[in-house]
Amino acid sequence: MTCVACRRDAPPVSDAEIADLRPQVPEWELVELDGIRRLRRVFSFEDFAQALQFSIKVGEVAEAEGHHPALLTEWGRTTVTWWTHKIKGLHRNDFIMAAKTDLIDRA
Repeated sequence: MTCVACRRDAPPVSDAEIADLRPQVPEWELVELDGIRRLRRVFSFEDFAQALQFSIKVGEVAEAEGHHPALLTEWGRTTVTWWTHKIKGLHRNDFIMAAKTDLIDRA
């Protein structure tokens, strides 16, 4: 699947939609920061170089899709957080991108 352009008036996913989509990205946690629901996952690596390479790959996919995460790259890990800035919440795009991020990790 690919992301669709999201307008400011697009509704965030409902609780029922989240319940349907979460099983497709089971390793992601649903968090709320500053009143905004987000998907977050920490990916572990052997060193900083591997974490950085992963972050770059996630960035390349994000740029191609026009949907961008928060990335925190540290020694041995990268934290990826997805949410839709325009609607200040979760959109179907965020679940699509979480699944694409999982594919990068498995490559």
